[in-house]
Amino acid sequence: MNKEIVCSGIRPTGNIHLGNYFGALRNFVKMQDEYNCFFFIADYHSLTTHPTPENLYNNARQILVQYLACGLDPEKSTIYLQSDLPETIELYLFLNMNAYLGELERVTSFKDKVRQQPNNVNAGLLTYPTLMAADILIHKAAKVPVGKDQEQHLEMTRTFANRFNNMYKKEVFPLPQAFNFGGELVKIPGLDGSGKMGKSEGEGNALFITDEPSVIRKKIMRAKTDSGPEQMNQTKPQEIENLFTLLKVVSTPDTVEYFDDLYNRCQIRYGDLKKQLAEDMVNFISPITERINAINSDEASLKRIMDMGKEKAHESARRTIEEVRHVIGYRN
Repeated sequence: MNKEIVCSGIRPTGNIHLGNYFGALRNFVKMQDEYNCFFFIADYHSLTTHPTPENLYNNARQILVQYLACGLDPEKSTIYLQSDLPETIELYLFLNMNAYLGELERVTSFKDKVRQQPNNVNAGLLTYPTLMAADILIHKAAKVPVGKDQEQHLEMTRTFANRFNNMYKKEVFPLPQAFNFGGELVKIPGLDGSGKMGKSEGEGNALFITDEPSVIRKKIMRAKTDSGPEQMNQTKPQEIENLFTLLKVVSTPDTVEYFDDLYNRCQIRYGDLKKQLAEDMVNFISPITERINAINSDEASLKRIMDMGKEKAHESARRTIEEVRHVIGYRN
């Protein structure tokens, strides 16, 4: 029996932080054995922010290296550059012919971008949902791992797929479903005492898998804390709960229990907690950093991986676009 197809895009927007790693990325690695996975680096999507040619290439390469170091396996999954697949752009054009201005203007993320960058409201932002739909439908994906902010785009993908099927009276595209990781997602908090870890909150809020040990230690030692517990077994405030959440993902259960007990007995010293967390975090991140350095220095292997991904993605996309062209009425 063929495995269900899963498709997900990776925007080349900088280094991967622990929130990315313990969120979707770790689950991507697990999915490789259960599904037929297509992971693409979305370098076309990034053009909406007008990167320089140097940034475009370096960011895409950087993300590829980091995802490989974190466990994506090109022998198990298809990993490719979005720009290596011209079939995606052809399908994007076909879908745009049946996407309407009113529905595109109502997309929440588009309205947000209009407010955030009024001097750069380009057609790529407006038609972002149709390009995302083309990325998914070009492989006839059944499942798509999406965050909360992408759910509306996935619903539009289903709309475009259903509209195409009805217009040409043929079930060309499946209606992809959101991939549900269930209880396996771990929400990693930031170091600023509130919210989740993320690039937009500033460098000091996030721990990146490329951070040097000295940087990791400095960031953790600067993490926000309070003056300490004032009564036995009191509820931890958010900034302290955040530190314990980080401790739970990189330290042994005995270590977590030890500091939890000290907190409950009002004997905790946050400096000791941070030092322990920093060392355990360094031990956790260092092997990933070593793999990044090894992969980054092997240009021949990187080229082989990208060529292999391009070929595998092209084979899947070619079958879809030939069927689409035939259904629409084009003939070779």
